[in-house]
Amino acid sequence: MASKDGNSASFYEVEENLQLLCNFLRSKEGPPVREGLLMDKRVHYLKGEKLVNFLVEPKKGTKWPKKLPRFKDRTEAIAVCKELCSLHYILRCEKLGKGELGMMRNRDFDEAGYFTWLYEGDKTMSHLMTAALVVGFLFCVCFPIWPTFLRVFVWYLSVTLLLFIFFLITFRALLFLFVWIVGWELWFLPNLFDESLGFVDSFKPVISCESTKPGQLPYRLGVGVAFFSFCYWAVTQPSEFDGFVSAQGDFLKDLYAGTLLSDMSQEDKENIDKPKMQSLDDLLKSLDEEIEENKVPGVDEDLDDEDKLDSMLDNLIEDEEEVAEEEE
Repeated sequence: MASKDGNSASFYEVEENLQLLCNFLRSKEGPPVREGLLMDKRVHYLKGEKLVNFLVEPKKGTKWPKKLPRFKDRTEAIAVCKELCSLHYILRCEKLGKGELGMMRNRDFDEAGYFTWLYEGDKTMSHLMTAALVVGFLFCVCFPIWPTFLRVFVWYLSVTLLLFIFFLITFRALLFLFVWIVGWELWFLPNLFDESLGFVDSFKPVISCESTKPGQLPYRLGVGVAFFSFCYWAVTQPSEFDGFVSAQGDFLKDLYAGTLLSDMSQEDKENIDKPKMQSLDDLLKSLDEEIEENKVPGVDEDLDDEDKLDSMLDNLIEDEEEVAEEEE
């Protein structure tokens, strides 16, 4: 095998060096892999021949690490692949169908076989991300006990992000509509909502422009007439349109102020943990209703104002005693 210098000891006979090679092979510069299911677990696999070919002749544009020596021939590459199998960095499997893999008794390396990556590399970052996820989850669960300034900050941040996404979608749609009417399909961030791409790839390319397909002229004319008719109506009806703009401005102010709920609902929300006690007017009204319906024992219809007041105070004291007992 290839050696790092002129010594007889092979560079790749050291397991740490093999791990460096696996880190390179598992990176974006490594050989292409496919996704499959092995025992109901999603794995990455590739054919042994492609792995050997990559080790001997990497694809064009591959940046081979300077710390890793290159392989001279296929014999050296196959020897390293066998060592990877013996260390269980790769596992031989059989292909049962499209994306379905099965276990094999023969674990030896063979260029004609399929091999699943078992090597996961350094897990420090994975553990840190898991810990951050758990801490973040607990942090979000404790939202009711956050300080007020932090809750207000999160509210403003959430509303701003929501409005930014809304205006971004609206801008993309209007830009596409304007250009599509004249015969072109122009998209700003065309892959923004492509779930099959990663986060960075979703912003590539920034703009895509293609000519429209033949036969869309009647549709483009119809949409153009409808759109410009709406624009003409908005300009010629300033009072109604100004009212719409003013309503949108009030909506945004209420959204940022958190006053979209009614005052009564907000008051009930703030006083949800407080004991509910009737006011003096409610007690008087309730007492009058009970007297009229003759549902209060020991109370006569001909009671004077003093008796009514005494009865009301008795009821108030009883209510306070019940509330005190509930709190205890």
